[in-house]
Amino acid sequence: MPFIKSVAAELPYLRRYARALTGAQKHGDAAVREMLEALREHPNQIECERPARIELFRLFHHFWQQQELPALSAASPLSHLVPRSRQALLLTAVEGFSAQQAAEILDVTDEEVAADVVAARARIAQDLASNVMIIEDETIIALHIKSIVHEAGHHVMGVARTHEEAVKLARRTPPQAVLADISLADGSSGIDAVRDILGDIDVPAIFVTAFPERLLTGDRPEPTYLITKPFDADVLAATLDQALLFHREGRALGLSAA
Repeated sequence: MPFIKSVAAELPYLRRYARALTGAQKHGDAAVREMLEALREHPNQIECERPARIELFRLFHHFWQQQELPALSAASPLSHLVPRSRQALLLTAVEGFSAQQAAEILDVTDEEVAADVVAARARIAQDLASNVMIIEDETIIALHIKSIVHEAGHHVMGVARTHEEAVKLARRTPPQAVLADISLADGSSGIDAVRDILGDIDVPAIFVTAFPERLLTGDRPEPTYLITKPFDADVLAATLDQALLFHREGRALGLSAA
């Protein structure tokens, strides 16, 4: 079936979504399998005029929507959300769908998705509040990042200007997230600092740099989160929240952090 072939590359993302939605790898994978089996029996449900990725997620909800969402682990930031808010937030914040696309997937209006996302973000803001460490040698930039982090509802537990300062600070007061430049005051490397910190603790790290090409070489594992200077405050705040959400969901699901 041409549709099945065209969405094969999207199935890993649907499994990721289903696992986060159900709160467990076992339940999420089972839900995707059930959807594929139902689709095999009812191929007439496919609407081929839609983009394949949107249609795949729509079909998942079409065949699975009658089932009650299981209770998530209390460790999950999504555990207190009503089902549709959980779905809307994951589709937009994690899977990258627009509000309009998420509305198409969930068979609701754009306005309902927007309201669900706002409610979900407000509900989990308190749960996501974290102690953040900044590794940045430029004082003005460090102060700017610090103000953004505070406005996003987090606490800055310290600012380090060198590799050595960063590692000592993290060992003295372990952060829950790290924002790091790659070129530091004494010529040391923020990349090495983050590597050493992550050797001790499991936290999400976001690189904020004017030299993204130094990290996107293909020669080593590349960072999941990378923001290019000059940066937009909303982008930095949203990326920090997304990193924290992914990390805590991964821990709730028993997966390693991204």
